[in-house]
Amino acid sequence: MKKLLSLILLMAMIMVMFAGCSSNGTTTAATTAQGEQTTTTAAADETEAEGNYRVAYIARAQADSFAAWLANAVKEEAELYDNIDLEVFDGQASDDKVNSLIENAITNKFDLIIVQPNNGEAQRPYVEKIVDAGIFAITTNARISGIEGASSVDADPYMQAAVNAQMALDAIPQNAKVVVLKGPPGNFHADARRDSWEKEFFEKRTDVEIVGEQIANWNKDEAMRYMEDWIQANDQIDAIISMNDNMAAGALEAIKGNAKFENILSFGVDGTAEACLLIDEGLMTATCLQNAYDLAEQLLKVSDQLLKGEIEQIDTDIDCPLITKDNVKEFIEMYKKTGAIK
Repeated sequence: MKKLLSLILLMAMIMVMFAGCSSNGTTTAATTAQGEQTTTTAAADETEAEGNYRVAYIARAQADSFAAWLANAVKEEAELYDNIDLEVFDGQASDDKVNSLIENAITNKFDLIIVQPNNGEAQRPYVEKIVDAGIFAITTNARISGIEGASSVDADPYMQAAVNAQMALDAIPQNAKVVVLKGPPGNFHADARRDSWEKEFFEKRTDVEIVGEQIANWNKDEAMRYMEDWIQANDQIDAIISMNDNMAAGALEAIKGNAKFENILSFGVDGTAEACLLIDEGLMTATCLQNAYDLAEQLLKVSDQLLKGEIEQIDTDIDCPLITKDNVKEFIEMYKKTGAIK
């Protein structure tokens, strides 16, 4: 009997030991997982305690000169806000990439997500997902209108083109032949600028002939290739009408040193540092400033107001001044002060 009792006690001790080992292993794994979760939660709690908010800025494409300027301006402006921690992501001019970045930002529970769309309609359902997730959403350059609960900070693309078109009415000679470079179809800025040129210029100057028109997706290299084809096919091109500065610069690069086109006129939008230098050199005629610094200032101001609960939703625009040979020096000085022009 004693032997049986001893055997039972021994078996019980062995079972306890195994249970202990099993429990320790589970506890270690749980502790590791819990430790990671606790760290994340602690960081989130600390951020919340400090009043800091996590903001994601999803840029259309860092290879695009204006998009890069805007992304950098947003980063600089965010440094003025102690309560905002900003992360910038590159959409690489891809709808799939931009949409994926939006979904990741939602999953990672950012407090506010700013989207610079690659193609507004392609991004619309994903911005709607931001709102549905209870996260603040802002669209910019270009805004996606009509999303309840989403804010926007932008410029008026119709007016940006209109100030150029109104100048072109007198500047472009009679019976001129022109080429037109367009942004991505479905993009609010691309479509509105082209519509503005149609109404403000082409419908009034029926003598002007369009000898080439292509979508160059805001891209300098694409615009250069189209311009190379056009100058091969046409002995006369009097003006380049471009929906942004980057494409205008590409087209001008294609005719560099070509005496046949040395008096060509060129119109763009954005007022980039490169465009200002081209205007100063007499190679470009005019552009409309879409000031990335102003956009960034408004974006962070609106973000701060939304996050603090001071506003619920807002749509706001910045100004769009015309830059020509007459006033380009002041904008070059602006860029020199910021280091964009040495």
